[in-house]
Amino acid sequence: MAEQPDSSKYPPFDRKFSASDDDFTVIGSGEVGGKARGLASIKRLIAEACPADTFPGVTVSIPRLTVLGTDVFEQFMHQNDLCEVARAALPDDRIAHAFIEAELPALVVGDLRALVSQIQTPLAVRSSSLLEDALQHPFAGVYATKMIPNNQAAVGDRFKKLAEAIKFVWASTFFRDAKSYMATLDHPTAEERMAVIIQEVVGERFGERFYPIVSGVIRTHNHYPSGPARAEDGVVNLALGLGKTIVDGGITWTYSPRYPNHRPPFGSMRELLKNTQTQFWAVSMEPAPYDPVNEAEYLVQNGLDVAEWDDVLRFTASTYDGGSDRLVLGTGVAGPRVLTFGRMLELGDVPLNDVVERLSRHCQDALESDVEIEFALTLDRRQGLPARVGFLQVRPMMVARDLIEVDEAELRSAAALVASETVLGNGENDALVDVVYVKPAVFEAKHTRAIAAQLAELNRALVAQERPYVLIGFGRWGSSDPWLGIPATWPQISGARVIVEATLPEMNVDASQGSHFFHNMISFHVQYFTVRHSGAYAIAWDWLDQQPAASETEFLRHVRLGAPLRVRVDGRHGRGVILHA
Repeated sequence: MAEQPDSSKYPPFDRKFSASDDDFTVIGSGEVGGKARGLASIKRLIAEACPADTFPGVTVSIPRLTVLGTDVFEQFMHQNDLCEVARAALPDDRIAHAFIEAELPALVVGDLRALVSQIQTPLAVRSSSLLEDALQHPFAGVYATKMIPNNQAAVGDRFKKLAEAIKFVWASTFFRDAKSYMATLDHPTAEERMAVIIQEVVGERFGERFYPIVSGVIRTHNHYPSGPARAEDGVVNLALGLGKTIVDGGITWTYSPRYPNHRPPFGSMRELLKNTQTQFWAVSMEPAPYDPVNEAEYLVQNGLDVAEWDDVLRFTASTYDGGSDRLVLGTGVAGPRVLTFGRMLELGDVPLNDVVERLSRHCQDALESDVEIEFALTLDRRQGLPARVGFLQVRPMMVARDLIEVDEAELRSAAALVASETVLGNGENDALVDVVYVKPAVFEAKHTRAIAAQLAELNRALVAQERPYVLIGFGRWGSSDPWLGIPATWPQISGARVIVEATLPEMNVDASQGSHFFHNMISFHVQYFTVRHSGAYAIAWDWLDQQPAASETEFLRHVRLGAPLRVRVDGRHGRGVILHA
């Protein structure tokens, strides 16, 4: 007898949604996809690991969600003859428009209308790919997530916006970045089937904004430990507002769960102030210009002055005292606000770190691997408690365990093209002869978008030639903020097997570990070097410039060497070197 699809294992959606006790339901049949299956497992784990009163005043749960099974996706594709559009090499916006103009299967329309008729708070519409579960790769950030305010007065208007968001997520299965990702895996896009999660957004409404007071990403392996922390102690990235700040590689507060009082190792208070979060993302509850093919159609970014107006900084911010050149926990005194989450981490007014440690330990045991966890938190703005932690996602981390040793002599070798004591990854590679680098003489932050565009073309050519390469540039690769680094997406650099990030005095941010970009780096075993301008080691720019150019653009130079480079990365100690002949 054939095995039943996994959608049959979960309660079907009840149109009396508000009266139902089920917080995980399914519309349609088929499969629910890797992300939804992971949430179902974690729902059971939370019940075991965090029963009532585990953390007095703190509730831990997965936000209520409904899944559209993969059969709904298949019906939608076939009844609207979209397979040819999906296969075509069309721009993303044309694919998205074709999907949005298509009709939803009639059998699900009633359920979706029933859902929005009973809920008028923001919803997150997320992908739950079948291949996310079938392949040993995270698909982090490959497909779209769209958040909608869901606050229009008429049920018909709310239904229309939900339907557009669902179809946009389906369309993202066939966007250029997704196709490039699948090509890297040597897996046909045509085999993908997409379930969709419709989930409440964890947060609270503040005027025309809706957002959680804290978003976070927990990783049980820390590729960049500092101070007393070790790699196995893990790392947490925290941000005010929606987690988009973290997963897009923005500036966040980073700490080790074992040492929550230990601040990031900035050289001065001025440097710390410069490298903490100053803007946050929220769902806009105001009418937005109609743009259904824009993933951020209903998102808005604000500064800390708005957060202060919303009165959400009491437990998230410290205040800089210029007279003593130090930080004072909380907002009880006047001065610039700095997002350090000190009243939670240093005073324990909200036991966030206790929750982090317990959840990460249980998830690690359940998945039998290192894990990455996304969560969001709301709290009483004046008292701290009660608080609610919404568990949004968990996925395994891929951490290489090969034993490689890189000693001081190698780091200081005259043949070192790049050497660093801040390296992500592990292993050796002696097959690379191509190097693509950003030309130092012409680099300026205002050019980073243009650099990313030029790099995409060069990457496409090298991938077609099956020539993996070393990529060297400035600032944080993959950041959505072009003033923090080069905002390249993963498919724009998919051929790189070693990536080097060089800091500058005016572009000196911590390496990001919470972003989707970095999760894909780890998944594809890309070795990632950070070389600080003030560090003990420098990039051999003069040697690179002496090599003949295979190609060159305004901002990039591509050299092809006569002999392969030797790349060695010691993941246990975070050291690495790239040696030339």
